[in-house]
Amino acid sequence: MTDQHTDPADPLHTDLLALAQEAAGRAGALLRDGRPADLAVAATKSSPIDVVTEMDIAAEKLITGLIAERRPHDGILGEEGASTEGTSGIRWVIDPLDGTVNYLYGLPTWAVSIAAEQDGETVVGVVAVPMRGETFHAVRGRGAWATGSWDGERALACRPAPPLDQALVSTGFNYVAAVRAHQAEVAGRLIPLLRDIRRGGSAAVDLCDLAAGRLDGYYERGLHAWDLAAGDLIAREAGALTGGRPGERPSGELTVAASPGVFARLQGYLDEFGAWHD
Repeated sequence: MTDQHTDPADPLHTDLLALAQEAAGRAGALLRDGRPADLAVAATKSSPIDVVTEMDIAAEKLITGLIAERRPHDGILGEEGASTEGTSGIRWVIDPLDGTVNYLYGLPTWAVSIAAEQDGETVVGVVAVPMRGETFHAVRGRGAWATGSWDGERALACRPAPPLDQALVSTGFNYVAAVRAHQAEVAGRLIPLLRDIRRGGSAAVDLCDLAAGRLDGYYERGLHAWDLAAGDLIAREAGALTGGRPGERPSGELTVAASPGVFARLQGYLDEFGAWHD
């Protein structure tokens, strides 16, 4: 069946979307159902971290195996080490478990993130959030959508821009203590200018929550391609603006995403406060 927002003139992107949705759904179910209930306090392996790592690797193998079976000539870049050049012009960018600390502690904000690039540009993004019963997706030029177990499929749109002092903004912090300390300084300077700051623990989910109107902005330093590829497309297709430092694209140096009325001022303050360096 063809969705009302599907462009039948571009069957390749439709096929890529279907494959990404299937792979994310399977991997999400594996992670959800395979997580030991007592993971954060006890584990049968040498440590809880080892169990999380094994689940992360298993989810990536499931995704890459399905892609290799269906589209053997595509390239793959995965967070857990998968790397294939490919010859088709399509490359998959995969984070099998975004939000590993949340997963370890039994918090619901973790996701499977899968994006497909065509000739270097992201054309499909899918982010499955199994513990929230939601899957977000976008195809370039077709808008952003979410499917929930409670309300079916709905179109996404970022929030109308509030004044900056009424904006709710999310961020993330590095695992390295010294880097985290500088990021806390930036956040401390930013908080008085905003409604509040949130720290969700998953870049992919934060970008999708921005798309869904649950946040007004998001920024983070130190992201990799697999952290943001799918979520960045979903946010942009929902009407958000995304970038890095002024005039630059999102990158590991800095990623900023916000509703159009918030973006420029948020980006400007982040540049002024040095959010782009450690």
